[in-house]
Amino acid sequence: MLLRTKLHGKTYEFPDIRLLMGKANEEKSGDRLAGVGADTVAERVAARFVLAEVPLWVLRENPAVPYDEDEVTRVIQDAVNETVYGEIRDWTVGQFREWLLADTTTSEMIKRISTGLTAEMVSAVTKLLSNMELIYCAKKIPRTAYCNNTIGLPGTLSSRNQPNHPTDSPEGIRAEIYEGLAYGSGDSVIGINPVDDSYSSVARLLDMTYDIIKTWNIPAQNCVLAHVTTQMKCLQSGSPVGLIFQSIAGSQKGNDSFGISVGMLDEAYALAKKHCFPAGPSFMYFETGQGSALSAEAHNGWDQLTLEARNYGLAKRYNPYQVNTVVGFIGPEYLYDARQIQRAGLEDHFMGKLTGIPMGCDACYTNHARADQNAIENLAVMLTAAGCNYFMGVPMGDDAMLSYQCTSYHDAAALRQLFNLRPAPEFEAWMEDLGLMKNGVLTEKAGDPTFFLKR
Repeated sequence: MLLRTKLHGKTYEFPDIRLLMGKANEEKSGDRLAGVGADTVAERVAARFVLAEVPLWVLRENPAVPYDEDEVTRVIQDAVNETVYGEIRDWTVGQFREWLLADTTTSEMIKRISTGLTAEMVSAVTKLLSNMELIYCAKKIPRTAYCNNTIGLPGTLSSRNQPNHPTDSPEGIRAEIYEGLAYGSGDSVIGINPVDDSYSSVARLLDMTYDIIKTWNIPAQNCVLAHVTTQMKCLQSGSPVGLIFQSIAGSQKGNDSFGISVGMLDEAYALAKKHCFPAGPSFMYFETGQGSALSAEAHNGWDQLTLEARNYGLAKRYNPYQVNTVVGFIGPEYLYDARQIQRAGLEDHFMGKLTGIPMGCDACYTNHARADQNAIENLAVMLTAAGCNYFMGVPMGDDAMLSYQCTSYHDAAALRQLFNLRPAPEFEAWMEDLGLMKNGVLTEKAGDPTFFLKR
């Protein structure tokens, strides 16, 4: 297939789909690092002109990593609904974009078409959408899931209560959990990133968080974000686990760097369905982020947006309760500044929803990136407008263990009020019963962690 166009008297020709996809992407420092980014704005525009004329079947036949070399590719390709794919295979990427944007295209229509897509198709159409178009299209695609409560319902915004502590102090973590609960954070999950990944430490934190959930009858789930093998050992030993977590990559080689495989995730999923304490049926929690495959030299020469789309194709296999992109955590080598972080957050959220998973975002940045708190608040506002399922809730927005800046417990509360949104319905009813919320608004009792020490 000839990948060529003329723009303002200059001819631009791209040798293959791989480079075309990279050149069509919004500017990302990671793509420059990988040698696939556009050299000029004109080259980027030319690449998009060409990409818009590429049929979807070409993208299916040119995965980022060949089918026989990569188990992530096999998961994605084998999951395609061939009937639906047959209906859309001859659409161009540009036609797909126009169909998504059409007023007559409904949520149910998009959800049906999504079953016939591969990650490369999802990535390609994302490159042709502006920021506002990413918000508009993502808003059309609500994705819900149920574990011990319901996430992703229209009109709701959830929050992960993230009580990380630099020494895994149970007393310190308990205090942080109470503060988050008092603000209405935790309906996504009470999820701890542990310093100590050992079985004994992780089991202790699972027991402590479960004790809080049972003592206060909280309609929520817990999770300790250790390596999946440690969590599996905890499950097998009888620890109370709400969600099973793992970071994933968009290639088999990338997952090798995390010490995981599809077979291992399959085993964890089977154990979760058998042993997790909530009703389910969704028990899995995945985190992703543009640049993860590139940082492990596992991107096969492709752009980081496409490898991120492949994350979501893998995650969908496990009917997850939640997935989020830790969008600004990986650093300026991959997303240089606030503009790139914001663009990536909107891209990732849209791609996750289009792929078919309940999608949130860790709107965040590290202190060596050209970003600040205002930039992250801007991203959170844009993502809330896009229908994002949940954000992180960190005390004061400053994670003392992971050393990065994030959204706080009170940020989620502010976004709910700004957009007239509610927590997950079961969680809101619980807050109403305690007197922490009334008619969707926090009461004078809210925000005070000592509330949970006085009863």
